[in-house]
Amino acid sequence: MDGKFKDNLSRVEMLRKIQQLEFAIVDLNLYLDNHPTNKKAIDDFNRFTEEFMKLTHEYDMKYRMFANFGHSKADPSWSWVDEPWPWEKGE
Repeated sequence: MDGKFKDNLSRVEMLRKIQQLEFAIVDLNLYLDNHPTNKKAIDDFNRFTEEFMKLTHEYDMKYRMFANFGHSKADPSWSWVDEPWPWEKGE
């Protein structure tokens, strides 16, 4: 197996892991919209987000920019859901 194929395989594996993490982050994001006080879900969200950030940074350094999304962790609470929604803000 030549080096180029081996590098491509690791790139494919890296992309697969990024996809898995991204799916979990989006799923947890939706879950937390309905269960904003679930500490385990917040902890999982932050752990997956941190791993996603590290892996996408590594991918960026090796290959190219992956995406401009998923580069911030959540506060200890999912409190943004308690703030007024855009259509609820008075002018």
